[in-house]
Amino acid sequence: MKEKLTRKDVEKIQAEIDHRKLVLRPQILDAVREARAQGDLSENFEYYAAKRENGTNNSRIRYLERMLKNAVIVEDHSSSDEVGLNKTVTVYIEEDDECETYKIVTSIRGNSMKNLISIESPLGKALLHHHVGDTVTIPVNDTYSYDVVIREIQDTDGEENDNIRAF
Repeated sequence: MKEKLTRKDVEKIQAEIDHRKLVLRPQILDAVREARAQGDLSENFEYYAAKRENGTNNSRIRYLERMLKNAVIVEDHSSSDEVGLNKTVTVYIEEDDECETYKIVTSIRGNSMKNLISIESPLGKALLHHHVGDTVTIPVNDTYSYDVVIREIQDTDGEENDNIRAF
């Protein structure tokens, strides 16, 4: 599956790869060498822990590189009064008589606990390109859907609190 990423997502992922290769990898390899030098490897916990940490780091690097290789760069072309990527939208849920606020993000930054909704989720897909005052039907499955009314759209540039999920 191709991951949809913004240019900032790509920059953050590349920065993590560089940090893991240039900073963490040498430190971990030093720890492996140091633990190996302590003698008997059959009972050397430090050696096995350092080897495990090295494997975890290398696995994460491969995962991130594969993600970048298969990524599709997405950009927001929505107008200022339209729901789009990296915009915060407040919706009124008629069924519950409640207002909820969500930020529309790429799937890699999606986190429903922080109200960061992916552009690939049913809610995110349904809200995209709608305007304040629009009633939008959110499909949950083949037999159930619900309506929301868009109350407010805010353009939010800052992504400093949006962390890329670790897998």
